[in-house]
Amino acid sequence: MAKIIILVASKGMNVVLGDKLAEEVKAQGATPEIINLVDLELALYPAKCETSKTKAIELTEQVKTADGLLFVAPEYNGSLPPVLNNAMAWISTSTEEWRETFNGKAAAIATHSGGGGAHVLVAMRQQLSYIGANVVGREILTHYKKELNPESATEVVGQLLKYANA
Repeated sequence: MAKIIILVASKGMNVVLGDKLAEEVKAQGATPEIINLVDLELALYPAKCETSKTKAIELTEQVKTADGLLFVAPEYNGSLPPVLNNAMAWISTSTEEWRETFNGKAAAIATHSGGGGAHVLVAMRQQLSYIGANVVGREILTHYKKELNPESATEVVGQLLKYANA
């Protein structure tokens, strides 16, 4: 059974979206695990903070054990939310080779954004591809005027599981 870690990079509606996607992961026979990056309270990288270093190493190990990753993040000023970028910086420096944690890992991206969300999806796809993740072609974009399409959720999770199990 595939293990899918859902990394949520905010509170509010992205948590709701992450929960709905976790239900879809479970419905398709895989095991979801939600990690809210906000709750980790990682210090701003490159702080010399032993607590953050320990949390980053634990997060890195969790991500390494996943068969696939699902990123759920809002758009901040046309790009990634700071908490996601910060977590990626901590993870990439928690191993000997900076791409090690994500290289070859199946990933999917989703957003609930107040201002559209298209830019954060482009930014996530670009960054994840750069660090070696294999991002599925479809993505999920929701906002206050556009609810989650259940068929899209089924398809995106299905693609993620297909590549995670390959």
